[in-house]
Amino acid sequence: MGDEHYTAESRPGGRGRLFVPVPFDPDRVWAPKPVHHVTGTLNGMGIRAVIIEHEGQRGFLLGPAWLRCGLEPGAQVSVVLAPEGPQRADLAEDVAAALEANPAAGAFFDSLAQFYRRAYLRWIDATKRRPEARAQRIAEMVSLLEAGMKQRPRA
Repeated sequence: MGDEHYTAESRPGGRGRLFVPVPFDPDRVWAPKPVHHVTGTLNGMGIRAVIIEHEGQRGFLLGPAWLRCGLEPGAQVSVVLAPEGPQRADLAEDVAAALEANPAAGAFFDSLAQFYRRAYLRWIDATKRRPEARAQRIAEMVSLLEAGMKQRPRA
């Protein structure tokens, strides 16, 4: 999964925001997901965004601060985007297999922001000294994801 580079014309996004179109289908270019969290640059400045549908077009919204920085609707912008955080291809085989075996849990995992995905993976990886606990934690993660839990409950 590589970076996507393109140039687009920004548009008004409503409520003081800007909308930047995305001219490609992220499901085809990267991988099918319910929600695409992305990171990259816009005119060389770092951004994090979620690709959405806005007025019948795919893209992402930028807050009013971008207008205060001099960006205006109708301006040509240079964009570089990549998927944010760990992706399915980056996962350990046992974790990937467990998510593949439970499509509901896998889809929910894919829709989470990278913060939540990384927290689950750190918790599983913390079992290095107790390998017998790894399978148990993977099973618990799948159950929590299937139930729609973004993070595991604190004990």
